[in-house]
Amino acid sequence: MILIGQYDSPFVRRVAIALRLYGIAFEHKPWSTFGDADKIAPYNPLRRVPTLVLDDDEALIESTVILDHLDELVGAEKAMLPRNGAERRRHLRICALASGLGDKAVSLLYERVLRKEQLALWVERCQAQIADVLKVLEAERAKVTTPYWLGSRIGHADVVVACVVRFTREAHPPLFDAARYPALSAHAERCEALAPFKEIVQPLIPPKG
Repeated sequence: MILIGQYDSPFVRRVAIALRLYGIAFEHKPWSTFGDADKIAPYNPLRRVPTLVLDDDEALIESTVILDHLDELVGAEKAMLPRNGAERRRHLRICALASGLGDKAVSLLYERVLRKEQLALWVERCQAQIADVLKVLEAERAKVTTPYWLGSRIGHADVVVACVVRFTREAHPPLFDAARYPALSAHAERCEALAPFKEIVQPLIPPKG
C-alpha cells in the first residue's frame, strides 16, 4: 500500500497511525497538495490527501473511507471502532466532530496564509465552530474514566482527537488553551506518548501564498 500526504495533516496522520497500530505495512509518499498536486492527480482527481493506493492500484480517498477499509481488512475483533449499536454511533459522532474541527482549523489556516485580506466573517465563523466543538469534545472526554474512549484499547476516536488537537495547537495557538481543555490536553498527551504517534509526526509546514 502507498499512503500519500504529509504528516502535518491531521487526516493523513490519523490514517498512518491506524496503519501502524494495525500492523499493516505501507510506503509513504509525503506529497503536498500544493507543491505536488500533479503527482497526486493520477490517483485522486481532487488532488487531496490522504489518498491510499492499494496493492491492486485502487485508490481510496478521504480518511473515513480509508479507515473503513482498514477495519474490514483486520476484522471486527481488531477494528478500532465498535461493531454496531449505540456505542458505534457515539464513537462515530466523536470522529465526526473531531474531523469537522480539523476541517475548520485547516480552512482557517489557509485563510490566514493564502489570502492577503482575510474575510472577517469567515474567520469569526471558523473560530466559533472550533471553540464550540472543543467545548463539546472536552465535556465528552471528561465523562470517560478509562484511558481511551473504547476503555483500555485505543480507537479511531482517540486517534483523530489527538491528531486534531495537535494540529489546532500548532496552527492556532490562541484557540487552544490547555487550562481550558484539561481533559483533551491529557488525552492528547497520553496518545502522543505512544510509539506510533512519536514515529508518525511532522512539524506544521503552512502553505505559501
